[in-house]
Amino acid sequence: MDWKSKLDATRDDLRVLNKAIPETARAFGGLGKTVKESGALDFKTKEFVALGIAVATKCESCIAIHIETLIKCGATRDEVADALGMTLQMGGGPSMMYAAKALACYDALAAAA
Repeated sequence: MDWKSKLDATRDDLRVLNKAIPETARAFGGLGKTVKESGALDFKTKEFVALGIAVATKCESCIAIHIETLIKCGATRDEVADALGMTLQMGGGPSMMYAAKALACYDALAAAA
């Protein structure tokens, strides 16, 4: 899979959706900003949580977005792999398949960064 193209297509699709429902998009953006900027967990930890949920729900676009953000936060491949291990413990075989995709995404996007 070409993860960079997946990110670009996802962003294009989101721009179209955001134009169709601007008030909802702004409200969702506000929620995201609030949960990422406040609370007891740091931003990077919250992104690991988001990655685990993305794997568990089998959302490839979400995986790509959160892997990209984790790379920007300085997450190492070992940290990502360790977090993905938790998804296996919680989600079993289906999570294992998407955890493999997430690690492949990390490798592709980190190489391009």
